[in-house]
Amino acid sequence: MPLDVEAFYRKYGLLVLCRCRDLLGQDEAEDAMQDVFVQLVRHQGRLHNAAPSSLLLRIATNVCLNRIRTRRRHPEDSEPGLLERIAAAPDVEAQGAARLFLRRVFAGQQESTKVMAVLHLRDGWTLEEVAEQTGMSVSGVRKRLRGLKAWVAELEEVEP
Repeated sequence: MPLDVEAFYRKYGLLVLCRCRDLLGQDEAEDAMQDVFVQLVRHQGRLHNAAPSSLLLRIATNVCLNRIRTRRRHPEDSEPGLLERIAAAPDVEAQGAARLFLRRVFAGQQESTKVMAVLHLRDGWTLEEVAEQTGMSVSGVRKRLRGLKAWVAELEEVEP
């Protein structure tokens, strides 16, 4: 039985949009959200109705990571100008400081580390669930997150 994509959109659209905002920021979130539901339509014959929120969050994470990778490969095509970024942020000072700190935290980190951090630290997934999603062992995920936390602690000591 095909998925009711329209019902999923109504029920989980905001959840998907929040995930996209967390990973991409406001500027790209709506487009990414639409891409998630396009993927759902495209592959609905192979997908099951079980755990739709988890499925949609996984698709959203993958769509966003693909956009981040594309942005890194072609930075001239996707980087919005300073004025556009300022106009999109309601509290420029707070959001700017947070984004700057997160950029420093994730600079030089592997993409999978960011995914692990979002899934485990923000979404509350278990280490086992994160390991299954990323294709790593639980000990590998634990080690990567421990290293990330140590790096954050170092950065916090440097910045008041």
